[in-house]
Amino acid sequence: QVQLVESGGGLVQAGGSLRLSCVASGRGSIIKAMGWYRQAPGKQRELVAASTGDGGTNYADSVKGRFTVSRDNAKNIVYLQMNSLKPEDTAVYYCNAEVFTIATIATIRTWGQGTQVTVSS
Repeated sequence: QVQLVESGGGLVQAGGSLRLSCVASGRGSIIKAMGWYRQAPGKQRELVAASTGDGGTNYADSVKGRFTVSRDNAKNIVYLQMNSLKPEDTAVYYCNAEVFTIATIATIRTWGQGTQVTVSS
């Protein structure tokens, strides 16, 4: 079982920057892809950015050019560097990982508890 813990959220002014971190821990599992989702009040949870183990990345159109996802595979950490933040980026950001569980030979998705990002105008 893998557990995900996010950190780095906070309150910033528009145009500012934040870096989110997600640390995966556990035993008996292999982490495949890792990424970030967010959910704003009254909206559905949406994909922000994802990183595969091979270095591939995927971004939502709304954050392209402003956000960068990176990954430290050795330490099982995924980062989200957020620059030029806008008020519409305000949301709870969730870390997500695609995990292969050795004992059950199954691939599942694991979620963190989320970290709040608030961007003031």
